[in-house]
Amino acid sequence: MPRVVAAPDKFRGTATAREAAAAIARAAASVGWACDEVPMADGGEGLLDVLDGRLRRARARDPLGRPVDAEWALLDDTAVVESARAIGLALVGGPEGNDPMRASSAGVGDLVNAALLAGARRVIVGLGGSATTDGGLGCVTALEPHGRLRGVELLAACDVDTTFVEAAEVFAPQKGATAAQVSLLRRRLERLAQVYEDRFGVDVRDVPGSGAAGGLAGGLLALGATVVPGVELVADHLGLPDRLEGADVVVTGEGFLDEQSFHGKVVGGVVELAAEAGVPVLVVVGEVVEGTMVPCVSLVERFGVDRAVTETTACIEEVVAAHLASLTP
Repeated sequence: MPRVVAAPDKFRGTATAREAAAAIARAAASVGWACDEVPMADGGEGLLDVLDGRLRRARARDPLGRPVDAEWALLDDTAVVESARAIGLALVGGPEGNDPMRASSAGVGDLVNAALLAGARRVIVGLGGSATTDGGLGCVTALEPHGRLRGVELLAACDVDTTFVEAAEVFAPQKGATAAQVSLLRRRLERLAQVYEDRFGVDVRDVPGSGAAGGLAGGLLALGATVVPGVELVADHLGLPDRLEGADVVVTGEGFLDEQSFHGKVVGGVVELAAEAGVPVLVVVGEVVEGTMVPCVSLVERFGVDRAVTETTACIEEVVAAHLASLTP
């Protein structure tokens, strides 16, 4: 029986990675294929949805300091914290409701503290979707005294290469910052980088990915964290390279495909792993913003905007079933 590996990211706002993978599996079953479901994430939003673990809740501070009950997960002695659950831009109503100068990463520190109290010796912090550009200062402060981190492995999982000070120009406008505020935030990050170097002996300025989540990755780096590509961390954790061996096709996808999809995101990571394993790829996306050299189907182009948005999983199922049927002898 031919086998397809379903390794999609979320289709933001319309389908989770698990829902998309399940749709691929239904399509496979309908044409007599086996399917291995490996829903993916790149370290941003959706990380908790794809890494199995016992979900827990902790009281944390949202970006503007208000209390929020946020989920995190514990897998044996490994904790998984998704920054967006505590300091997500969505929690303040998007850019319009945010205060980019005041937004703090303290809530992530609250979740890491909860993980430490639960006995975690390894903490994965997924970065992405945050409302903050505070360089991680709120989180670093919340984690005092820092001696409690001795012997704890901290991993900052990101999907960008942006460096620490660059975070102001790259991310702050998306979080509601004006041009004048971006300039102020850049200077604040420059000063904070020096503070981190003086206090912790770590120069975070030029480390790729240190600007993720508005510099939160850099703050964690100052505390001894390792900044890692989130898609590689998730792929290794789920054993995706081994699961691709012997597969006939891999299907991946996301909501919007653009040039960035091939730089630290799920689609690019899966395409690269599939190429190494010699497995053909089909990319199914909600909409193609920029062209791609890999076989790709746009749901918006195929079914129209309304159906692509309201019946996303049904559209995925239809596209994948047709593709697999065309490959069946």
